[in-house]
Amino acid sequence: MTDFAKEPLLLTPGPLTTSRTVKEAMFRDWGARDALFVEMTSRVRRAFEKISGVEVDGGSHTCIPIQGSGTFAVEAAITSFVPRNGKVLVLVNGAYGRRICRICNYHNRTFTSYETGENVIPSPNDLMSLLEADAEITDVIAVHCETTSGILNPIEEIAEVVTKAKCRFIVDAMSTFGAVKLDVKDTPCSAVIASSNKCLEGVPGLGFVLVEKEILKSSEGISNSLSLDLYDQWINLENTGQWRFTPPTHVLAAFDQALLEHEAEGGVRGRHARYQKNCRVLVEGMRALGFRTYLPDHLQAPIIITFYAPTHERFLFDQFYDSLKIRGFAIYPGKLTEIDTFRIGCIGRLDEGDMTAVVSSVREVISEMGVTL
Repeated sequence: MTDFAKEPLLLTPGPLTTSRTVKEAMFRDWGARDALFVEMTSRVRRAFEKISGVEVDGGSHTCIPIQGSGTFAVEAAITSFVPRNGKVLVLVNGAYGRRICRICNYHNRTFTSYETGENVIPSPNDLMSLLEADAEITDVIAVHCETTSGILNPIEEIAEVVTKAKCRFIVDAMSTFGAVKLDVKDTPCSAVIASSNKCLEGVPGLGFVLVEKEILKSSEGISNSLSLDLYDQWINLENTGQWRFTPPTHVLAAFDQALLEHEAEGGVRGRHARYQKNCRVLVEGMRALGFRTYLPDHLQAPIIITFYAPTHERFLFDQFYDSLKIRGFAIYPGKLTEIDTFRIGCIGRLDEGDMTAVVSSVREVISEMGVTL
């Protein structure tokens, strides 16, 4: 069971609980132009590509790191690769799909959306019909796991449809990368976007965009942002090995360590197995207490679970949250638009013993609150 000097465990979709060794990697200061830091940047890029299924030499894609949170990386990818006269189809079944629409709107990228319920995956047949009906669509963007609900969208099937329609396909894999398989050899993707502080178990502050080299080479001048221009970032990294602007040195050092730990755990397969166990223990335990999950099991990603909030008059989420935090567990409020829910994550440096302890604490708290289910 995890124990880091009794600090609360973060049962959230990220930032999340990290290992002691990842934390310790931030103790050293790094010079941004130092040869060892330049080497670290290259090493992290190659490791990210390896996880994506990119061949070591002469692979089809390359990794570009960018400062900031995952949303910075999503905005960088859209503004760097979607032509200013292009048109985007955004698949929406949660808050992060809606955020992509906002980004397109901010940057005057023409877009349309295919929206389903927050517990409904997009239909490949409906997607094909939309693409056939609108020849102006150049790019399709989808979120792999919408942590609004925890739903896992069928990226492989979507990629097949988008490829047939000869559109570019951009995947927001923020909440799955490193724990749910997304291999660009098997799943054609123009770009895959992730960050340091999710399933790869680093700390916040770094985004990554894995992009097809051919798309990247033709993207000069597309971006209408200096700091988010991935083409310019790539050119500088390739020519000098250095970042254009001050990099988050400590965050990269922590991520370098996190990638070593990811590989030692067995890569994507090993991490998925641990998260899947965490998910199973949590869901079974909460259901045994009388809680209901929002999603059916076949749509649930082993990332974060949405539970219906009890309708009992004594149940107050803020009290529930505070009582769990006192016991060492920080959970997450619900994010659904119309239903009262709360969420508990099962990613980060957590194991099934931690999930058992969470369920035990929930049992204590609802008993103290006088809530019956």
